[in-house]
Amino acid sequence: MLTRPIPSTGEALPVVGIGTWQGFDISGGESERSARREILAALFAAGGTVIDASPMYGRAEAVVGEELTEISGHERAFVATKVWTRGRSRGIRQMGDSMQLLGVNTIDLMQIHNLVDWSTQLDTLQAWRDEGRIRYVGITHYTTSAFDEMEDVMRRETLDFVQLPYSIGLTGAAERLLPLAVDRGVAVIINRPFEGGGLFASVRGEALPGWAREAGCVSWSQFFLEFILAHPAVTCVIPGTSNPENALAALVAGSKRLPDEAEARRMHEHWQRL
Repeated sequence: MLTRPIPSTGEALPVVGIGTWQGFDISGGESERSARREILAALFAAGGTVIDASPMYGRAEAVVGEELTEISGHERAFVATKVWTRGRSRGIRQMGDSMQLLGVNTIDLMQIHNLVDWSTQLDTLQAWRDEGRIRYVGITHYTTSAFDEMEDVMRRETLDFVQLPYSIGLTGAAERLLPLAVDRGVAVIINRPFEGGGLFASVRGEALPGWAREAGCVSWSQFFLEFILAHPAVTCVIPGTSNPENALAALVAGSKRLPDEAEARRMHEHWQRL
């Protein structure tokens, strides 16, 4: 899989990871568990490492931790999770619980979920990074309405990562936040790349354009992900799924030559005409 550097350290990060919202919030039987193991195994087989979770996602952290243990995957994983509460002591307790559920002694990336009590939690995150309990710190949000506040935090604070929504149908982040991330040396993780599945509904019954197929694009998921990764500020995108076949289709996007600026513009123009 292609990689891009984390600006604050230069560490190479694979460009496609796995998001666990909804897809890993399960408590079912072996068939459900087996599908999640297949997704994680496919991620590693493709050269990926990034797995993104949160206490907000129900049992996702526990499922990730348990299934990584099943496939001996902890050493291969770049584990990202979040703190999602108010108050210093509650944040510390929640992050400790996350480490236990995920089965790790060090979190690769701890993020402040949806900017909840971000100033309080950021103090703890920075201290934990200094102590080696976490490796990188960041902030997240899933709505464009939070972009102004995200921009303010990015300008005021020293962050390793930001996580935000960006897609072929939702390009607002390219106006200010993605250029700012480059200026500030902040890695960018893209969430909701398919807009909760809405993009697929918009292309139901539509064939991929011939020029995209000629360039090696074989699915709409690859088309959508390659558009995102064409932006040089994007470090990693984290599509979420509960279906191993869909995971494989998404992971392909990280192993192909990415579109240049002109090609990405053509992709966006085609999308607008649909």
